Amino acid sequence: MAKIKHNNFIDTVDEVLSEAKKEGVLHLYAEDKVLTGRTIQVKGKEMFHFGTTGYLGLEQDIRLKEAAIAAIQNYGTQFPLSKSYISHPLYYELESKIEQMYGIPPIITKNSTLGHLAAIPTLIRDEDAVIMDHQVHWSVQNACQLLKLRGIPVEMIRHSNLEMLEDKIRQLTTKCNKIWYMVDGVYSMFGDYAPIPELLALTQKYTQLNLYFDDVHGMSWKGKNGTGFVFDTIKELPENCIVVSTLSKTFGASGATVFCKNQKLRDKIKNFGGPLTFSAQLEPASVAAAIASANIHLSPEIEIKQNNLADKITYFSQLLSKESLPIISKNDSPVFFLGMGTPATAYNFVQRLFNEGFFLNLGIYPAVPIKNTGIRITLSSHNQQQDIKSLAEAMQYHFPKALEETNNSGNKIRLAFGIGSKKPEEISVSTKQFFFIEEKNTIQDIKKSEWNQYMGKQNIFDWDGMAYLEKTFNQHPDPTNQWNFYYYTIKDNKGNIILITFFTYGLWKDDMLATESVSIHLEEIRKTNPFYLTSRVLGMGSLFTEGEHCFIKQEHPLAEKALQVLLEKVEEKYNSLNADMLVLRDFKKDNSYSKTILDQGYFKIDMPESCVIKNQVWHTYEEFAKTLSIRSRKHFNKEIEPFEKFYDVVIKDKLSKSEIARAYQLYNNVKNNNYAINTFRYTQDVLENMNESPNWEFIILSLKADTENSFVGIMFCYKNNNHTYVPELIGMDYKWTKEYQLYRQLLFQTVKRANELQFSRIDFGVSASFEKKKLGAQIIPKVAYVQARDNYAMELMNTLQNDYKSIVK
Repeated sequence: MAKIKHNNFIDTVDEVLSEAKKEGVLHLYAEDKVLTGRTIQVKGKEMFHFGTTGYLGLEQDIRLKEAAIAAIQNYGTQFPLSKSYISHPLYYELESKIEQMYGIPPIITKNSTLGHLAAIPTLIRDEDAVIMDHQVHWSVQNACQLLKLRGIPVEMIRHSNLEMLEDKIRQLTTKCNKIWYMVDGVYSMFGDYAPIPELLALTQKYTQLNLYFDDVHGMSWKGKNGTGFVFDTIKELPENCIVVSTLSKTFGASGATVFCKNQKLRDKIKNFGGPLTFSAQLEPASVAAAIASANIHLSPEIEIKQNNLADKITYFSQLLSKESLPIISKNDSPVFFLGMGTPATAYNFVQRLFNEGFFLNLGIYPAVPIKNTGIRITLSSHNQQQDIKSLAEAMQYHFPKALEETNNSGNKIRLAFGIGSKKPEEISVSTKQFFFIEEKNTIQDIKKSEWNQYMGKQNIFDWDGMAYLEKTFNQHPDPTNQWNFYYYTIKDNKGNIILITFFTYGLWKDDMLATESVSIHLEEIRKTNPFYLTSRVLGMGSLFTEGEHCFIKQEHPLAEKALQVLLEKVEEKYNSLNADMLVLRDFKKDNSYSKTILDQGYFKIDMPESCVIKNQVWHTYEEFAKTLSIRSRKHFNKEIEPFEKFYDVVIKDKLSKSEIARAYQLYNNVKNNNYAINTFRYTQDVLENMNESPNWEFIILSLKADTENSFVGIMFCYKNNNHTYVPELIGMDYKWTKEYQLYRQLLFQTVKRANELQFSRIDFGVSASFEKKKLGAQIIPKVAYVQARDNYAMELMNTLQNDYKSIVK
């Protein structure tokens, strides 16, 4: 009944990255004939390279190059055989060198992704459980997905949220044997560190807890023998820790290493880790280069290289601290992240730095939340002091210019990253000269004629409809049904309205638009934890309404600027409320303002399609059938019209107390059977308030054959200014739905009633579009634009959805 089109996470990611590619900051090609590490050529321009992850510059070391060349000459380009049978002649030497570095025999894999795929499914037994930091590297998360097929619990927590971690541990202690926490040592975007001392303390408190570290970005530049950030912190590897490191990136060669203290476990991974058994081994050139790098790591030279890089990191940090640029994580890692807030500012800034001759990396969704877009700057041994100084000067010069050109500010950026004051900024003086902005908290403060002129013909948000919504949801005692209302009007300096809209603030379920399987799973959890995966949302419109919630006078020359002012204003409100999400809802898919919104730090998602019937006038069933397609006409003649005779149909303006109770029971039947749009359950006073409003009426269907003489179906309908008829809620007794086509009959009786009242439009809602299309509804694709404090909820929804697909397959 309620099938809808759900948003696809991959489509959202694709759209964001495709836009970045159009801006010329992603999917680029290096054009150098010879790479030195210090510079890189892109689109014919030589730039200083501040985007590498080879922090010590060993990939350009002559000793590694010569070793690789000699290995190719001696052993060929590859050794095409699984290591399970035999390793090529250089492997033993590499394993011995790595063991000397760490004091533990390594497991060597072709890369860290394959290393995780080899280790994780082997390490973790069916009686265990996994908790992932939601920013742990994709390769770890991907390997953990395999565990779900075995029924192993895989949970996710917000980034470095130790309170949430401990809560998950407590939930799992009685259900599982070992609990594995998956975490990065150094995170690749912000350059922040895992809280290792605190995690080790948790392993003492909870003996079931084991730690799994991906430390590929902590390798070589830190620790004795360059063993990495994690080993530098823990000093000696405990039994309950696994560390995956790398022979690529800073190590300068290729491959990855897995370390665990337990010899039996090491052997098991080597024996049963899929990629170790069935994938090709490292090429001779890579192994030889890794041996040459290991020799450097085992010599005093590594400490000299580390100190040299550390001096450059300190120098760059000092230069940046003088200028008060929003560097997000301040520590001694070679990764710096300059917050930009919005993609538009980041694109502008990257292009400016490209033009000045500096290559930097864009950090954008999904690697970071969309509002946490920024620039990743990485230092390496190749960078000279003068290069670093010039970069700092260029950043300081272009940062305010990029902000100005994209209507951004340092305070907005700090707010987006949670490092600034929540005090809102004044809208600029130049903007004030063009606009008057009003914020109201009740429809009572807005002229009825003015509101209805621009918003009054849609759904139930004419002036009277808004009064009903305020009466019903404002200051409601149930927090799941409690909303605050915010009305925004923007006028030009002559008093003409350019834009008018309203927002509500309240609790949403994070899975509201997830697939039904995800919601069914989460509702089981909510039986004991009703607010699990819910968010405080400032959203355009309300959860009770759908349609074009924002009027913009498109022909006005300042229309786009007015929208920008609105975005600024609601973002201030979003921050002052400390909401979790900001949502702009129900824009037409092909609207002309999409780029303006996206550039201000939103990502776009597909909304359920709207169903609308317009200007349908008929006097007989034959005339109605002629308005339908041939296929829909057959459906009407076979599945709808013949079943009308089984029902008594009554239209009521008022319901008795017993009828309200029955209506609420039927509404709950539908709510309990419909997770396609998973919102909170409305309380009975929502219906009681309808009963007191002259704008609501109730289409009631009773079965003539039902001896209990109680109605079996009801449609709750709003009459908007003799223009739009809105079937807002539905209630059904599912005992009769199949035999007597109850749902389809309710839909048709709604169409019939609107035609009798001569309404020119029916806003038919957002679910069951296939059924409504058969009755002549036009299907309107819609999108929403979303900002969120982090990506946690959306990523979790995506993993849960993938779980269900895997099970079905």
